Amino acid sequence: MASDDQLGVIDDCASEYVAERLSKADIGGESETDIAVVGEVPQRAAGPGGATKPGELGAHPLTSPTTPKQGAELAVIEPEQHVPESENVELLLSRAGFIKRVGPVTYEIPTGHKKGMHAPARFFASPRLLRLVVGELQSGGGFTAAVEQLSNVATLPGVRVLRTNLHESDLDQRTRDKLADTLFEVIPVGVGESGAQRLNRDSLDAVLKDGMKWTEKAGLSWPEDRQVCEEQGCFAMADPSKVSDRAKKRGLLQLGSLGSGNHYTEIQTVQEIYDPAAAAAMGIEREGQVCVMIHTGSRGLGHQVCTDALATCDRAVKKAGIKLVDRQLACMPIGSPEGQDYLKAMAAAANFAFCNRTVVMSCVRRAFEKVFGRSARELGMNMVYDVAHNVAKQEEHVYNNRKVKVLVHRKGATRAFPPHHPQIPNKYKDIGQPILIGGSMGTSSYILTGTQGAMEHSFGSTCHGAGRALSRSKAKQEIDSKEVLRALNAKGISIRVATKHLAAEEAPESYNDVDEVVETCHKAGISRKVVRLRPVAVVKG
Repeated sequence: MASDDQLGVIDDCASEYVAERLSKADIGGESETDIAVVGEVPQRAAGPGGATKPGELGAHPLTSPTTPKQGAELAVIEPEQHVPESENVELLLSRAGFIKRVGPVTYEIPTGHKKGMHAPARFFASPRLLRLVVGELQSGGGFTAAVEQLSNVATLPGVRVLRTNLHESDLDQRTRDKLADTLFEVIPVGVGESGAQRLNRDSLDAVLKDGMKWTEKAGLSWPEDRQVCEEQGCFAMADPSKVSDRAKKRGLLQLGSLGSGNHYTEIQTVQEIYDPAAAAAMGIEREGQVCVMIHTGSRGLGHQVCTDALATCDRAVKKAGIKLVDRQLACMPIGSPEGQDYLKAMAAAANFAFCNRTVVMSCVRRAFEKVFGRSARELGMNMVYDVAHNVAKQEEHVYNNRKVKVLVHRKGATRAFPPHHPQIPNKYKDIGQPILIGGSMGTSSYILTGTQGAMEHSFGSTCHGAGRALSRSKAKQEIDSKEVLRALNAKGISIRVATKHLAAEEAPESYNDVDEVVETCHKAGISRKVVRLRPVAVVKG
């Protein structure tokens, strides 16, 4: 592990930004990794900075000798018939000789695989997910293979859940529809949509600096809400002066909004409880209990913080003489003035995201009050937890049998601290940090807890979702949004989508199997299953 002054700061949204630019150019769109990966997982995109070409970035034996044409299909290797699972895994590994199995669901890419790697790269996959990984390598298709991205990294939005006292028996179809309509009415959704809470320049700076302390003073959250939030809802090093005027202009109108893409508010019911004691500590006592999951982030403000940082990264890389193996790994030395400025701006954007989810939560509580005619307090609408995504955090971890201070960049991952860790709420000391895993539209979501295994194997991290199986552009080509909406309605799921084609982009078929991903992380020991939730109403941009 590199020392503190040797590590690079990787922009928390840079990969999303690059993927978005590429998708707008119609050269592959954006896609998350198919596997649960430790730390930073860049978005995969075709074209400049994305596709691996022969002779560049360390081509491997399974890479096609010619650059694949755009839109190449992903080759998925089917299991050999009547062959034990262990032999199937060995067969797959024989086709990707540089991947070594180091545990039941743990695989490693050695340091020598790619020039410039400072450490081995490790990932977790079930046999089914491993087939996708190896198939991706054999196809050569359209974007950088996940394991190649992981090798590249080695050279160098958040979720909230509320519990309620309600049971699914309180949610007949008419009530579900009424709740969905009310949520759609009170929560602004869609690209560029203004937020529910208007700000001026001074109040925006207070949001950026104080996070949920500001929402509490404004009467938008309860005092106990901050106590079950990562960093108690405020990154202390945030500095509003490091956020550009353009970013602030975008944030002024967007506090309390979902945006679009895979952001949503979802009413869910408890389908299965795996760990009753841990679930009870979270206020979840029975199957059928109603919960609400909110997934959104820092909106246009955070995106602009990223955009501003990319230009600075380009200059910093040249100044520091850093040679990147992948243009998506935009970086700058942590100890440099530019690196410190970015971390302060990123922390401010994270505080905006905490407040954004809080204002949305306030809207949710009001919607339930309106539909059920009781106060949110009477309905028991307490916050279970809020965990940030896509942030870089300075933490202390054990590496090579010694404690080191490192910058852990969780992109495509989420924090998973174990019981009795000093940075988790007192309420959860005995069970570990809650981990909130959102599924795709219409599939299960999960609540997990952190483990000591995560500290030992993945720098206190686990997966943060299923990961895309199809790019957004591919999903729109192959999936009929109307059919998706009909199928969800047939399951009794009330859905409200501001942008109709989004149904195809966010359809279950567009994502990997979240059950498979969560089970892999559970077996790897980097998180522990507590509760499985199923959707009954969804609001999306």
